[in-house]
Amino acid sequence: METIFIIDYIALGLLVGFMAGLLGVGGGGIMVPIFAMLFAMQGFESEGIMHMALGTSMATIIFTSFSSMRAHYKKDNIEVPMALRIAIGVLAGTFAATFVASYLKGLYLALFFSAFMSYVAYKMFKKTHYYHNVNPHNIVGNIASGTFIGAISALVSIGGGSLSVPYLMHQNFDIKRAIGTSAAIGFPIAISGTLGYLINGWNHTDGDQYTFGYIYLPAVILVSISSAFTAPLGVKYATALSTDKLKKVFGLLAVALSIKMLFSVI
Repeated sequence: METIFIIDYIALGLLVGFMAGLLGVGGGGIMVPIFAMLFAMQGFESEGIMHMALGTSMATIIFTSFSSMRAHYKKDNIEVPMALRIAIGVLAGTFAATFVASYLKGLYLALFFSAFMSYVAYKMFKKTHYYHNVNPHNIVGNIASGTFIGAISALVSIGGGSLSVPYLMHQNFDIKRAIGTSAAIGFPIAISGTLGYLINGWNHTDGDQYTFGYIYLPAVILVSISSAFTAPLGVKYATALSTDKLKKVFGLLAVALSIKMLFSVI
């Protein structure tokens, strides 16, 4: 790998780590379009680039989400029983959806990613008022919601924060505790998604290029190591910022990533 790409992956990891801590997300929304761009520049086969971007992002989220989860746990921002209930559904939904993704063309995956991030931006800028929910979900509802969150997360390779944070707020969580619990939910999403993309893409394995399934190992290592340094910093700012500011940061990021992916497809 050329030195310029090493620098690019390290810089990406620093950004992803900070945003993971700040917003309670695994960073996949940032990584997928940038991975796709860097893989194209490195000369990977065009049809498999989007699948590899998704798989590599999922593998990296294992480390970014763990770092973010640990930092939030130290600050007591995680509702452990809720995270465990949702994780049951997440594991099944994420793994199953990787099989669907493996059969879709890269173009369709890219378009779905762009549309999803546009929806996320809309939700963040919309003036949504979360009133006290007198009928929050029971255990079955939490597991079912986790299955849905996991399935969508696998198709766009995210840690699920853009889905789990609003869901948790609807379950009467305040924004900071929702973000912390979302970070914990992102870890099982990443584990299950990585296994799925590894299995489904195994026939694309190329040891000479350090690709295993739909996972490009050098990118995972470089981004994961560098992200660990900035995730705690993101958690620190998440604690200090207001709810409105956090939502606007999230929304602006989603808009930028949606546009980036859309232009890459066009």
